[in-house]
Amino acid sequence: MTFDHEESPYSGPSKSARKRAAKAVEELANELVTLPKARLAGMELPADIRKELELARGTRGHGSRKRQIKHLAGLLRKDEDMVEELNAFLAGSHEQQYEEKKLFHQLESLRDGLCDAASFETTLRLVQEQFPSVDADALSQLAHRLHSNQDRHAFREIFRILKAAASEQSA
Repeated sequence: MTFDHEESPYSGPSKSARKRAAKAVEELANELVTLPKARLAGMELPADIRKELELARGTRGHGSRKRQIKHLAGLLRKDEDMVEELNAFLAGSHEQQYEEKKLFHQLESLRDGLCDAASFETTLRLVQEQFPSVDADALSQLAHRLHSNQDRHAFREIFRILKAAASEQSA
């Protein structure tokens, strides 16, 4: 029998490609199981997948949890559209977490600048430029209280004011 290279007896993904795809879906299932409940609340999921997801989240033993995740991945592999939708959801979720973390660090940096007596004036101007609605008088009073007697309450309150101004601006 001669084998013609132009006509392949098999047309489809290789075994390795199928394994990689299955592993990717299993990692997706694992990521879904570890997501906070609040993030999953807004996601539309079929009843059987939601049931398996909740079952996997509630399973405590390492081996049994791993089996539940594999079972969930098996259900997900049956619906390619659902896998794409979940990947898009997680990509958006990661982007949102990144933006929240970036804003948090920016606010921490501004707070530290306000709490430092040497950089207070320049940081206050920067805060007023970024957040025009911020109460600059309250920030000044808190910062001066902090500069004079190391009041930790003022330190936290400055951050709360900055966070409120940032959320007001984004709304």
